[in-house]
Amino acid sequence: MEQALDITLTVNGVEVSRRVAARTHLVDFLREELDLTGTHAGCEQGVCGACTVRVNGDIVRGCLMLAVQADGCRVDTVEGLSDSKELAALQQAFHEKNALQCGFCTPGMLMAAQDLIKQKRPFTREQIRAHLSGNYCRCTGYQAIVDAIEEVLDGQG
Repeated sequence: MEQALDITLTVNGVEVSRRVAARTHLVDFLREELDLTGTHAGCEQGVCGACTVRVNGDIVRGCLMLAVQADGCRVDTVEGLSDSKELAALQQAFHEKNALQCGFCTPGMLMAAQDLIKQKRPFTREQIRAHLSGNYCRCTGYQAIVDAIEEVLDGQG
């Protein structure tokens, strides 16, 4: 029988306590225990970026982090950033630039893009692409995604 541990973390501003199996990944905890399904489980190897979340302000791959490692941490998901209106301009730009198609990568892409935008400084298109390099999109070719992020970055100035 697998060992279970008690954890307490703050998810999207709400303190949550649960007993979890020691090997439960953070993405699975968010999706299955908290019903926060915006964070997607894609490759489960940290390659695709669909599981991108923020832990204590830093973006991480939720499939590579165990839920027990997030004990005592603040975790922000795409739902929390959306509810707080932190993503409003970025979501609008994604919509206007048609920067999504199937939508599977979109939550992770938004999380990665918001990490760049919160730095409040200009970035070149090449720097934007480099920052997104850990988030795979199989539908768009990235052009519209970079356009949307660039638009939001230009609007900060």
